[in-house]
Amino acid sequence: MGNWILPAVLTGFLMDLCIGDPRWMYHPVCMIGNAITACEKWLRAWFPKTKRGEQMAGGVLVLCIVSGCVLIPGGLLFLAYRLHPAAGFILESCMCWQMLATKSLKTESMKVYERLQAEDVEGARKAVSMIVGRDTAALTEEGITKAAVETVAENTSDGVIAPLLYMMLAGGVGAYFYKAINTMDSMVGYKNEKYKNFGTCAAKLDDLVNYIPARMSAWFMVAAAAVEGHHWKDAIRIYRRDRRNHASPNSAQTEAVMAGALGVQLAGNAWYFGKLYEKPTIGDDKRKIEAEDIRRANQMLYGTAVIAVLVFTMLYIGICL
Repeated sequence: MGNWILPAVLTGFLMDLCIGDPRWMYHPVCMIGNAITACEKWLRAWFPKTKRGEQMAGGVLVLCIVSGCVLIPGGLLFLAYRLHPAAGFILESCMCWQMLATKSLKTESMKVYERLQAEDVEGARKAVSMIVGRDTAALTEEGITKAAVETVAENTSDGVIAPLLYMMLAGGVGAYFYKAINTMDSMVGYKNEKYKNFGTCAAKLDDLVNYIPARMSAWFMVAAAAVEGHHWKDAIRIYRRDRRNHASPNSAQTEAVMAGALGVQLAGNAWYFGKLYEKPTIGDDKRKIEAEDIRRANQMLYGTAVIAVLVFTMLYIGICL
């Protein structure tokens, strides 16, 4: 199985760039999400509704979901490779493809860009609501654009570079391991009344598994900024200054680079679940953010992804072959 990891990852990456996530295909992340929802319901019924009880329930959720997302794909790959190496390679390539989000992130964020270009602010609000967790009903055109650029920046790490790293380490199993944790964090890792205890374990584990990938993503993005002619020196300056301007230890890493490279200001206060959260800004307010910055952010996304694949491939060949 190990000899096929690099070819499978590279094939999966190319499939993601070319095909993305077809709407007709049931996505494994939906299956993971359904499992999380079902387990949460059962665990909340079984464990006491105390701080300790909810934390224990959240820990059991993490154990169950991560175990399932490692054992099931691992078992399927074992059987496929036993059947024939080609069968294993095809299955592992598809697993890697489905756990990457490069093209889908561009596709969904560019829908926001297209609505803004058409001066359809309400349509842009609806489009951006599909890719961000904040409340979007009252967002201005500037707020919509900022939200889209931020999600491209953050998900360059979460949706592309981090999965690639774990794929290089453990193939399709590594991809599912990472995506299980990341999906749990996106569903239960909130600090609101409902999840502040239940989601603690998932949120902490997500911070841990993203710690190295987020920082690697930031420097890959700096390289992409330099190659693509953006303000790479400002990207480094803003990264060093603002990379901690977020409640998460990882989220501001790529956002800071993106803000510096584009010469705009990101983050700041935002509404979530009807409540205003005060957040520090990232970057200098040199100019007003514009719809064209969404296109530029996607250019950075693709450049960062290609650089990461090249670096990971060279490291894999140097270490494993």
